[in-house]
Amino acid sequence: MDISYDGSGFRGFARNPGVRTVQGVLEESLEIAVRESIDLTVAGRTDAGVHARHNVISFSVARELDPRRLMRSVNTMLGGEVVVTYSAIVTDDFDARFSATGRGYRYFVSTAPVIQPLDRLRVLQIGFELDESLMNEGVAHLVGLHDFASLCRAAKGRSTMRNLRTVNWSREGDRFTLLVEGSSFCHQMVRSIVALSIDIGRGKVDPGDVLGIIAARERNASRGAAPPHGLVLWEIRY
Repeated sequence: MDISYDGSGFRGFARNPGVRTVQGVLEESLEIAVRESIDLTVAGRTDAGVHARHNVISFSVARELDPRRLMRSVNTMLGGEVVVTYSAIVTDDFDARFSATGRGYRYFVSTAPVIQPLDRLRVLQIGFELDESLMNEGVAHLVGLHDFASLCRAAKGRSTMRNLRTVNWSREGDRFTLLVEGSSFCHQMVRSIVALSIDIGRGKVDPGDVLGIIAARERNASRGAAPPHGLVLWEIRY
């Protein structure tokens, strides 16, 4: 299933007892629809407040299903915050997470003095000017295969080596958009790139310092992480 969701009202994607999560409401609706226990796999696990324009889940069931009917039934129960946009039967070797070949994110920043109400839950408003050229000079050093330990909240026993194909800022008026694409990402990686970019764009960090930050492989060498609400999981590729 392809899914989209507004992450504002969820404590992230992953199931977490006692709190409302995207996985929790999806599995609850699916279990009602198929009358079986569901344990789904997701292409991209998002944090609390992070949105998804396109994410993908996969799961197995014992009985035969009509994918379109299942999609309609689940969407009726989900109520609009989460929407299934596509549903299909796939081969047994398909896995939403491990079959994915690429993931793309976008992060939205506004330099306007005030934020429009419709944007307040999906755009980071900072209220000061940024230099797009300096930001792109800095993030250009991130393209390729690197150890991103300085820009990740590392998980014990997991590698922080990642390969980024695209990292680029664009501007339209007072709206800045980060496009970042890669095979996979570690926890808080995109938000850390945003925080570093903002400090470069406002003149607090030199673009050339990015090389040293990467080489340090220490979380405290970076600039923290930007808030989650400006981040959107934009696309999953297979």
